[in-house]
Amino acid sequence: MNRLAPVALAIGLLAACGYHISGHGDLLPKTLKTVAVQPFGNSTPKYKLARLIPADISRELISRTKYQLVDDPAQADAVLSGSLVNFVAYSTLIDAKTSRATAAQVIAVINVTLTERATGKVLFTRSGYEFRQRYEISLDPAAYFDESGTAIERVSKDVARTVVSAILEAF
Repeated sequence: MNRLAPVALAIGLLAACGYHISGHGDLLPKTLKTVAVQPFGNSTPKYKLARLIPADISRELISRTKYQLVDDPAQADAVLSGSLVNFVAYSTLIDAKTSRATAAQVIAVINVTLTERATGKVLFTRSGYEFRQRYEISLDPAAYFDESGTAIERVSKDVARTVVSAILEAF
């Protein structure tokens, strides 16, 4: 009995302080049932990434939450909007013999906001959210496969996971 007292006390203290397991919180208002994910604005020449991000966020919301996604923001309880504000790709490794790039990194910067439609209250906002993805470049022209497209797809999926987690955890 005396051995269980410290364990019970620890559990009681953790519960009292608002502790919860990451990924299991839903700190949005309970009145939210529907979300409209709007197309992202784009200040860069990377149209594909700006198109992929809202689609990946929608898939992430569907798979991880109970919110229903709707197309019309006028019918939604909350509206998620955002923009791709910067995109940079640069070489990170250079082959000393050929002076060709062997690895590159892409950096995408987004702004994202979730707003309660009825009240206009901002439920979540993040400006200058930066995401990075590295990829390799083959030196053999016969075996060359452009990885930049798949790197962009990985960035989009990373954005979606991170944004949805941040919204759900109010982080």
